[in-house]
Amino acid sequence: MKIGITCYPTYGGSGAVATELGLELARRGHEVHFITYASPFRLRGYAERVYFHEVETRMGRYPLFDHYPYTLALASKQHEVVKREGLDLLHVHYAIPHATTAYLTREMLAGERPLKIMTTLHGTDITLVGQEASFYAITKFSIEKSDQVTAVSAFLRDETVRAFGCVGCDVRVIPNFVNLSEYHPVTAAERGRMTPPGDKLVCHISNFREVKRLKDVIRVFARIRRAMPATLLMVGDGPDRADAEKEAEELQIAESVRFLGRLDRVAALLQATDLFLLPSQSESFGLAALEAMACGAPVVASRAGGLPEVIEDGVSGILEPVGSVEAMGRRAVDLLRDEVAHRRMAEASVARARTFSADLVVPMYEALYKETLSR
Repeated sequence: MKIGITCYPTYGGSGAVATELGLELARRGHEVHFITYASPFRLRGYAERVYFHEVETRMGRYPLFDHYPYTLALASKQHEVVKREGLDLLHVHYAIPHATTAYLTREMLAGERPLKIMTTLHGTDITLVGQEASFYAITKFSIEKSDQVTAVSAFLRDETVRAFGCVGCDVRVIPNFVNLSEYHPVTAAERGRMTPPGDKLVCHISNFREVKRLKDVIRVFARIRRAMPATLLMVGDGPDRADAEKEAEELQIAESVRFLGRLDRVAALLQATDLFLLPSQSESFGLAALEAMACGAPVVASRAGGLPEVIEDGVSGILEPVGSVEAMGRRAVDLLRDEVAHRRMAEASVARARTFSADLVVPMYEALYKETLSR
């Protein structure tokens, strides 16, 4: 098959999954064309049967178009690539604007060639942006005009139906997946040294937005730090970084918290991690948690959104209600103090992550592509 993929190329779960999906599809013999305004951050160098088509977002020669709408530029580029490369299907990640532009592309191709559209919903396109009054109608329209819709968790599927009705939509759940050839445990001798000797390594990775509750990350870690030597690595960047830095200073643990910024490769860091913190307000799935689990790092997270579909409380991780800083901190300390319990949970985390391996999940997309194209 020849598949076009449009996603946000920047740091975040939806772009990471879309890119990893494209790479896996290419390894399986499909031809994959990424169509977006920048090379996806996980598209590292040359990959056979993978192509990138950049969407021009400025028309500098014409001042009238200094704010040239990205949606129109994207639809134009999608139309161009579909025609020139003979694509069978456009797989777009995020309802708006990507499903909207795909619909426009299909209409532009009417009478020339058929084009199927699959839209994968990742979270905030439904739970936040799509429910804004100014975007509600077009989000609903774009979902219903897709030939197939998928959601990364049962939670998100149910939220989509609740919020939009999605008349005539058959929203299939295909979970996010992890590349086990990159995210896997290593021996103690192979683990990188990222902390002072004797410190436990705690980690958080996100886009540093309000929904991630970064202050709770710092507060949970403060309770760990009071109980034992520990270092917290904060990976990512975003609007709430300054607040998190201030919280660390006010709790007098700033010397034990390192803000590393955005990193493209995090597997080695996760392989050295003793505990991963994800106390989010909501997560439609929790890709960062899954990747940590695959590396053998138990996760302390909120019992919210799709996280309970990934983490089994008390078995492959720890779940507590949103905002339960005391409970999260207490259970984190108990786990880190008990080497046997920590090892058992780390092994269960790896086993759980294997049920979301690329080898199991990507064929689900392939089968759905074939089903969609046959209609």
